[in-house]
Amino acid sequence: MDGVAAVSWGPGRLDLFWVDAERGLWHRAWVIGEWQAPEALGGQLASTPAVTAWAVGEMEVFAIFDDGGLWNRYWDRTYWHQREPLGGDLALGGTPAASSWGADRLDVFAPGRDGRIWHRHWNGTEWVPWEQVPAG
Repeated sequence: MDGVAAVSWGPGRLDLFWVDAERGLWHRAWVIGEWQAPEALGGQLASTPAVTAWAVGEMEVFAIFDDGGLWNRYWDRTYWHQREPLGGDLALGGTPAASSWGADRLDVFAPGRDGRIWHRHWNGTEWVPWEQVPAG
C-alpha cells in the first residue's frame, strides 16, 4: 500500500499518516517548525488512511481493515482514543476519503465491494448509518 494522508488543524501544525510494510498505521506531526518523533498507532490496515480535522486539536483518522469494515481513531487534544469499528462492506485496498465542514461534523466516504461509493457521517452526537451515494 502506498499513500499518505495529511491534515492541519491550525497554524504551524501538520499531521501525516501512513501505513508501514507490516500494514500498521503511523503518525508524525510537524509542530512550529520541527518534526516530532513518529508514533505507531497500530492495526492491520487494508487501505491507505484518510484523515480530517473538525476543530483545533481534534482530528480523526479512518482506514479499511481486513474485515471489510471501516475503523476510526481520534485525537482529542490530549490523547489517541482506541480504534472504533464503523462497519460497512467495503473494498479491501480501496481508499476512504474524509472531510469536515465544521465542529462536530465528520463525513467519510469509501468504495464498497459492490463498486458503489458509501457515506457515513458523525452528526455531533452519533454515527449515522451507511448510505449509498447515488450513481450518476
